[in-house]
Parts: sequence; C-alpha cells; structure tokens
Amino acid sequence: MAGTRRELAGVGEDGLHLYTCPLCEAMCGLEIRVEQGHVAGVRPNRQDVWSHGHICPKGASLGAVHEDPDRIRRPMVKVDGQWQEVDWDTAFRRCTELLAPVIEKYGIGAVTAYTGNPLAHSFSLARYAGILLGLSGMPMTYSPGTVDQWPKNLSSHLMYGGWWSFPVPDVERTDLLVIMGANPAASQGSLLAAPDVMGLIGAVRQRGRVIVVDPVRTATAERADEWLPITPGTDAALLLAVAHTLFDEKLVDLGTVAPQLDGVDTLGEVVADWPPERVAEVTGIGAERIRELARELAATPRAVVYGRIGTCNQEFGSLASWLVDVVNVLTGHFDVPGGAMFPTAAAWSVTVQPIPGLEDGVADFGRYRTRVRGAKEVLGQVPVSCLAEEIATPGEGQIKALITVAGNPVLSTPAGHRLDEALDELEAMISIDLWLNETTRHADVILPGPSPLEQPHHDDLILHFAVNSVANYSPPVFARPDPDAPDEWEILVRLTGLCTGTPAEDVDVAAIDDGFFDYLCFTQGLDGATVRALYDHGGPERTLDLTLRTGPFGDRYGDDPDGLTLDKLRQHPDGINFGPMVPRVPEVLGTSDGKIRLAPPYLLEDLPRLARRLTRAPEDLVLVSRRHLRSNNSWLHNVAPLMKGRDRCTLLMHREDATRRGIADGDRVTVTSSGGCIEVPVEVTEAIKPGVVSMPHGWGHGKAGTRLGIANGSPGVNTNVLSPPDFLDEPSGNGALNGIPVEVRPAS
Repeated sequence: MAGTRRELAGVGEDGLHLYTCPLCEAMCGLEIRVEQGHVAGVRPNRQDVWSHGHICPKGASLGAVHEDPDRIRRPMVKVDGQWQEVDWDTAFRRCTELLAPVIEKYGIGAVTAYTGNPLAHSFSLARYAGILLGLSGMPMTYSPGTVDQWPKNLSSHLMYGGWWSFPVPDVERTDLLVIMGANPAASQGSLLAAPDVMGLIGAVRQRGRVIVVDPVRTATAERADEWLPITPGTDAALLLAVAHTLFDEKLVDLGTVAPQLDGVDTLGEVVADWPPERVAEVTGIGAERIRELARELAATPRAVVYGRIGTCNQEFGSLASWLVDVVNVLTGHFDVPGGAMFPTAAAWSVTVQPIPGLEDGVADFGRYRTRVRGAKEVLGQVPVSCLAEEIATPGEGQIKALITVAGNPVLSTPAGHRLDEALDELEAMISIDLWLNETTRHADVILPGPSPLEQPHHDDLILHFAVNSVANYSPPVFARPDPDAPDEWEILVRLTGLCTGTPAEDVDVAAIDDGFFDYLCFTQGLDGATVRALYDHGGPERTLDLTLRTGPFGDRYGDDPDGLTLDKLRQHPDGINFGPMVPRVPEVLGTSDGKIRLAPPYLLEDLPRLARRLTRAPEDLVLVSRRHLRSNNSWLHNVAPLMKGRDRCTLLMHREDATRRGIADGDRVTVTSSGGCIEVPVEVTEAIKPGVVSMPHGWGHGKAGTRLGIANGSPGVNTNVLSPPDFLDEPSGNGALNGIPVEVRPAS
C-alpha cells in the first residue's frame, strides 16, 4: 500500500472505508467515514493509485445517494393501482403470475427488455446482464446505446473487428489535443477514463495546445486555447476536409501501424472530393483554418483528435466516429504514446465478447427488422425510439411485456413522452431499480438491488477506456439490512429462468450461474468444472477473479505465480496501477487478415447522404444537448447536495438570435420541433454559435406516481419531447439528438 498505512473498518463497521466511486468514468478513489451506521463524510483518497486525490461533486454525494429516503429498499408490488411492500418470495411469485401467461399466450417474442446506462457502473449488473439478454430467448432488446455511442461501436467493429475496441486519447502524454463534441469538464471523460481529466488537459496547455470544436463554448472550451464553433452535424465534413489536406499537401504519415493498414489508396481517392472549400460554409469553419488544423496535427509529434457524444448522436455520427480515427491514423498518431491508443484492462469484460455471427468486422446488419418501422438491427440493437411504437401498435409480434433494468427511458430516449403513454398498455412490466421514477411508476413489480455502498466494486467495461491499466477492488461499506435479500445478479438469473419456462421462485440460480461461468472459462481455453472446483462460492466476485486471473497481468491459475488474483488485489486497498497505455494494435485486431480497415465500404456508402447535406438549405435554429457536472443523465436529480444552485434546465440562446425574436434573458419560450413542443426559461449568452440553441438532457420530473421528493421539486422539462424518433444516423440507427431543427418563440 502506498503512503501512510490507515486502519480500515470492516464491512458494516464504523470507521474509515475506501471505495471507488461508481457514478461515472472518472472512477475516483474515496475515503468514506462511517459513524453510528451512517455516512459522516466523503473525502478524496489521496493514496489511490489512479485518482491521486481527485474528486467531483458527484462522488462527494455518494452518502446522500445511499441514504436517500426515497430509495426503494424492499420489493414492491402494485395491487389495484397502489404499491405494497412485500417479501422476496411474494415478489418473485408475482413476476411469474404476470409474465408466464404472456409467454404462454404470445410467445417470448412478445417480451423485451430495456437495460440502462447504470449497468456499466454496477458490480452485479455489468457482469450478469448478458445472461438475461443472451439466454432469455427475447429476440429483440433495447438500450441507451443507440442514443449514446452506437456509431463508435459500429466504426470500431468495421475497422478493427471489435465492437468495443475504442482507441482513446493519451491525454497524459499528448502535446496537441483536439476535442470534438465532448465536454470533459462536465462529463469527467466519456469513452475516456482518466484521473482528473481537466487537470490533464490543463497540463497539455502548459506544454502545447488544446482546441475544442463544438457549437457551444462549454466549460472545456473556456479552458482551451481555441474554440472552433462548428455547425451541428457537420463534424464528418470537417474531418474529410482535414484528411483531404493531408493527402493533398503530402502530409500523410502512417507511422508504426502502416503494415497493418488496408484501404489507404481507396481513402485517398474518396477524400479527394472533399476539399476545405467545399465544406467551409456548411461547417462554419474557414477553409484556411481547416488546412491549418491539418498541418498542426501533422507537424506535432504527439497529437490526437478525441471525439465523443456530440460526434455520435448526430445524423452523421458513424462517419464522424470513423473519421476521428482516420485522421489520427493519417497523421501518425495511432497506437503511439501521445496519440490514440488501445487501453489494456487488467480484467477483461464480459461485454466486449464478439457477437456471434458478426466476428471479423463484417457488415451483415439487418438480420432482423422492427415490426412497425422496419428499422434494421445493427450490432444486435435497433433504435430505442422504436420501443414505444412496438408496444402501442396492435398486431402479430406486438410487445406485451417489458423488463427494465436500471433505466429510465421515459426521460432518456427520443420521444420518451410517447413511451410514457405506451407503457400502460403492457400486460406485464417488471423493473429492477432503486427508485420509483418516471418509468418504473408504470411497473407491476419493482425489485430493488443494494445501494452502491452495499455492494463491492471493481469497474468492468469502464476500464477498457482507461489511460492506465488499473485494478481497484472495493469491499462493501455497509452490509445489507436484509441478509436474505438477493443481489441484482440473482434477480437477473431468476428472470432469465422465468423467460425460459421455470417459475421465478423455483429457478436454480446456482446451476445457471455455474453454466455461465463454465462458458466464460471456455472462452479462455479453460475447463469450467476444473476451475469451479477452486471456489466455494459463485456470483460476480468469482467472475471478477476469473477475468483478473486470465487477464494480461493475471496468474493464469498458477501458471504465473506472481500474477494478479482477486485475493492479491484485496491486499492493495488503494489499487494497483500497471502503467500507461502501450502500443498493441496487432493483438487488438479481430479482423481475419490482421488489418485495420481504413475505408469500410459500409461507411463509404453513406458519403452521398453527407454530400446532400452540404447543399441543404440552412436551418434557422437547431437544437443541441448539453450536460452538467452535477448531473448524470437523470440519475442524480434526487440528491439534494447536487441540486443546489440556479436552475440548470434552461435553453441557451445566442444574444443575436434572442434579440431578433424579442426574447430577453430569463423569459419563458416555447421550443417546437417536428417531434413536439416544450416551454422553458431562456438563458441569453454569447457562449454558443448563432443559429444554435442548447438544452440539458434528463429532466422532466414531477409526474404523478413517482417518489422523487427532491427531483420533483425542480422538475424541469424533457428535451427528448423534441427528438423526432426517426431522426437518426442511418448506418448505426443511433438517435440524432444534436442538430434538431426547432422554432423558438416567446411563450404566450
């Protein structure tokens, strides 16, 4: 253990506990002081090998999340429209009474699931959601992936043969950082896990330059050397022009990955048609500035382009996501320190396993289509905006039952208000959740898991985006009040068994868990029965030990006696840091020929659609989304310390646009799109590109039947009312939440 040794309390005891914050990708190490069974204080852990004492307001509020009086602590069943707390046996029997008749009458095709973003941060759910999604027999499920990062999954699948193989910017060692559509000052990093990311960005400025390309002058842009306000949805056009310049001025340097590249000549032919002059007007960035940007990237030995959610959830998200990587490759900043690199997670994630039938980066999509809209499947997902119509539209294949897992799609998906109306038409709805929120209020049964502090923690998927190879295990701070309550993974297993014909209360949880573990062993070339014999328990800790031991630093069950195991990790409560990212392209590639496919035909086929965008008449106003440091989608609006301060649910509008419409700061306005209409106070500013307005995501509380005392006191409005369900990035099916045409008028 680094630093001064501290006396740590055991699970459920008063005293000092070390814990890794599970609320975002920053993964900050915390010191939690417990007195008389309650959280007395949360401070940063300065000895944490990853975060080194960094903390944000979200982590400091973790005690308030645990002690939230609105948090559901016992199963709840709806009887004649009223909620009743029941024991677990009664709750599981009720699940069987609801779901079994639906499956018997309509088949498993009438059942679906929605899994929310908290899965990526949950010790149980992250490791076991695959059981429900993969073994239940449900032919189609939904997630926020198709409003978040599906274009990045798609471009990574096509280029590298791995749908979760994301190159991340080496912000610790770069000298020129170009940030597109990301605001780490609020997000703390997204598909980029780094300790104190804004501190690292500040260090980049001290030794080099930071450029932010964004239609909003975000808090990140305020702290950059240059802000380039871009027209929403035109990032791909800008990057094509940068690539054009690199070829045209003979600045292309393929660097160390040259032997692994396929399609360089094709790419050169494609970008020849995209000179800066062609895109300057539509992007709002001058042709000469585009050329200078290309030259800066080419001339700086350690430089990198980082694109995130703003480059994903727009109508050309797949092209933009692909081209971020293309520019990094063409400038020699790929798989090298200071550029874009592939992290090495100490424990591999179940999530990153290849999708059967889609190995080798094939573009065999549309293997099935949605019943109503005919939307095609991409990487096993269809647009989440299809869910409402699949519930509401009668006919063969209509969805009759829904399982939600740690998600609030009424507030977090396009046209969520339509889903809100449709959910009451279901014959059965079961939710695994900790709160009675805008979505779960429609459920028939709510099955709560433990609070974050009542379960262990070791990040699963997030460590695949981390700039260091870190392992950091946290035991629970508190014991669960009901020692017989099942963990979330056990709930998932029971619902999976119910979907396959066994009453939930009779499911052999251990047998399914052992079968799942045997499969994971098989993927590593191990015999499951032999490995299982080494354990006296199942569950996610056994899975974590397997993924640590068979990971890059593991002991391979004795083959490397000095290697990592969960027991060894427990002896390092501040974690173990195996160091920064290293070049590893050959081992990452899942393509059969071992090549990076730089010009995937599936994406090239979308370029004519982008070309048509260049000649489209400009919109008077378009809407983009934004986030705040004290928010995480809709999760944390019921935490009083995070809700202090002025109203954050406002419409940002440039002063010129407001003056032209007779709108003053603080006025209420109506915002209308083809999807719907909302009323919201306006915040007049010059920190936004003229012609663009911005709304935060995740608001719209205050609905009858919810139990969110703090959030309902500041309800805000749901910006997803304005998101047309069919406004998509066509290659991936990802919702386009940025660049929505809107009208803004003074409210009557």
